[in-house]
Amino acid sequence: MAPAVGLSRNTFAKVSPHPYLLANLDPPVGTTHAPSRSNGRSPNQVRTPSVNLASLSHAHGSAVVRMGDTTVICGVRGETILTSQIPNYRADNTETELKDYDLLVPNIELATGSAPQFMPGGPPTTLAQTLSTRVYSLLHSSKILNPDDLRIWYDRPSDAIPVDDDAMDQDQPTERVVVAYWVLYIDIYFISFDGNPFDAAWAATLAALKDTKVPQARFDPDKEAVVCSRRSPRPLSITGNPIACTAVVFTGRETDRPTEGRYWLLVDPDASEEALCDESLTIVVDCTDGVTKFVTMSKHGGANLSSKILTSKDMLQWTSARWKGFADAIAAGQS
Repeated sequence: MAPAVGLSRNTFAKVSPHPYLLANLDPPVGTTHAPSRSNGRSPNQVRTPSVNLASLSHAHGSAVVRMGDTTVICGVRGETILTSQIPNYRADNTETELKDYDLLVPNIELATGSAPQFMPGGPPTTLAQTLSTRVYSLLHSSKILNPDDLRIWYDRPSDAIPVDDDAMDQDQPTERVVVAYWVLYIDIYFISFDGNPFDAAWAATLAALKDTKVPQARFDPDKEAVVCSRRSPRPLSITGNPIACTAVVFTGRETDRPTEGRYWLLVDPDASEEALCDESLTIVVDCTDGVTKFVTMSKHGGANLSSKILTSKDMLQWTSARWKGFADAIAAGQS
């Protein structure tokens, strides 16, 4: 009798990805194999991140973040805009000026060659636009930027106080006003793409902002323009250290048949795992003060995750561990 011929692990994974992942996550009773994913990681194991800062020579701040085979580079460049050029400018708006005046402009590009599905010559993909919107939203909701860092002040001579000829040679009364702003253009470029793009894009954005230094700027009333100096650039004062933690839900099904309530939460998914799951969860946490603070939480698709699971001890543990991994990597990049 001829020996039985079976498929290799790699072939099995490519031909039948759903059954292969299910077989690894749910091994037969009595075996010594612990539940694992197709990539060899346990369900709650993340890819170790690495962060390099100041990677671009001509940006005001930059960072490269790598998680496994997902690599993204972020560059931040500031441009000035006069308040007279802002249509809806109000001098008394000191609460929502970052958003109202569009002072933070993120843009994401999924480079040709970063993954097979990204072809040259096409318009921006839906994924790129969605990621840009999510980064934009988190930039404002997390409030990590101090608006005063982007204000450019000018001591304008006050027209309300009369000055006689004898006082012309003396100091004239002035009024301190915001005459311009810095606009931060945040360009995020994926060099390679293997899943979990939002976590990588946000980490690169945060790291690049921590690396950003804007030039000294002053308003020249004669030229009616902002004049910048490269001497002693000012770093941004970043408040907090919010980190995004994403997981997907694998139900083990390829059709709409019932799953009997079984599912597995796979943290930091790669591209193949994302293709097998239709439900995802992203939690943004900040553990800067030693206490885990939930900044935002968003869930997309599916109906397996309940509020009880979202606030469970296991959820708290893996998000805290994820935060520490990224926080340590960014701190190492700054040193």
